[in-house]
Amino acid sequence: MDKSICPFCPGSGKVPDHYDVHLYPNDFPALSTSALSHENHTALYRSRENYGVCEVILYSPEHTKTLPELSEEHIYKLIQLWTARTKEISKDPKIKYVFVFENRGEEVGCTMAHPHGQIYGYPFVPLKLQTELNACKEYFNNNNSNLMLDMNKEEQSFGKRVLYENKNFISYLPYFTDYPYGLFISAKNKRGSFLDFGEDEKKDLASILKVCTGGLDNLFNKSFPYMMCVHQTPFNSEEYNNSEKYFNFHIEFYPPLRNENTIKFYASSEMGAWAATNTREVEDTAEELRIAIHKFLAK
Repeated sequence: MDKSICPFCPGSGKVPDHYDVHLYPNDFPALSTSALSHENHTALYRSRENYGVCEVILYSPEHTKTLPELSEEHIYKLIQLWTARTKEISKDPKIKYVFVFENRGEEVGCTMAHPHGQIYGYPFVPLKLQTELNACKEYFNNNNSNLMLDMNKEEQSFGKRVLYENKNFISYLPYFTDYPYGLFISAKNKRGSFLDFGEDEKKDLASILKVCTGGLDNLFNKSFPYMMCVHQTPFNSEEYNNSEKYFNFHIEFYPPLRNENTIKFYASSEMGAWAATNTREVEDTAEELRIAIHKFLAK
């Protein structure tokens, strides 16, 4: 979208003339606290009101400045806003899950070039998160151990899939990733959500977010499209009321490029059967991305 007509740019009349990061009300929310009910409810097809929250988080007033181009101090402010909104949205007892995410690039359907992400507050725990939570709970019950923390140790021990780490976070291409460059950023300590982080952890998260997204961009010397999804513990949920014992904060990236000019599509096997196929050896793409990260750090 042309900067001259971008609603997220200062001067548009829709945002402050001066801001660092900014909460913007979604112009087309799928969920709303002024919820509507679907009238075609039947005994077979059940429906619920679309109660919830849809918010837009503007990363920067600069129209083309994306996450890896921001300073760590600026990204820290973004994390502070994510934390504040998670805290506020989760106060509503009807909200069960707060989902922070970013769609970046036309390849994943992003229609707004201005750097931004979104936050959804769901009145339920989404199915993918249920699947992860249930798997982590089963693992905990069988092994008395946290699956995500054990994954961190496994990747550190093997080493070849680790991309970058600092004191509080580690990034790697997990053994099972769907995408050739589908990196994870995982908390090293037992943390359920943004609300559990201390200031040092927020600063380390800002640092590793900048480094990893910068590495993606450096891989093919162009803006790398991705879906970035924050997975944290549910709120106000009886079923998952102690999930911080067995589930750990992490961020999953779904970057759809398999090489510089080819998209790895989520096609019939992936969508129709949930049987994903990674077209590259994870250890090979981890080495490529690790080199790109080192080059980014050297700039």
